[in-house]
Amino acid sequence: MEPIRSIAFFCVGRAFMFGWLAIGCVMFSFAFNPTLAFRAGAVLSLGMAAILLVKAYAAPGQKPNRTEVWIYLDDKTRPQNDQARLVFGRILRETYGQFAQAALVIGVAMFLISLAFMAMGYDAVLPGIGPERIAG
Repeated sequence: MEPIRSIAFFCVGRAFMFGWLAIGCVMFSFAFNPTLAFRAGAVLSLGMAAILLVKAYAAPGQKPNRTEVWIYLDDKTRPQNDQARLVFGRILRETYGQFAQAALVIGVAMFLISLAFMAMGYDAVLPGIGPERIAG
C-alpha cells in the first residue's frame, strides 16, 4: 500500500501547491498593506483547510477508479477487492487530513502575523475607503 500512499501524497500535494499559488497571488495583490495581505492569506488558507476536510470526509466513500491517484497507479498496485478499496479510501482520507492540518496551521500563523502587524501600527483598512469617504 506504500505506492498508493506516495502517489496520493504527490497528487494531493500538487493540488495543495496550486492552491497556495492562488493564495500567494491574492496576498501579493494586497502587498501595499501587509495586515490585509496576511489576513486574506489566513482566510483563504482556512477555506482551503475546510475544503480538504470535506474531501477527507468523502474519501472513503469515493470510488477509487474516479480519483486522480487511480490514473497514476499501474495495474498490479490498483486495489482489486473490497478490502483493498477500503484501505485506498483510508489512505486518501489520511492524506487529505495531513494537508488540511498543514493549511490550518499556516492559516493560523498568517492570522497571528496579521495581528502582529496591527500591533505595530499598520491599519487593516483599504486606502481611500475609510469611514469619512463612505459617509461623505
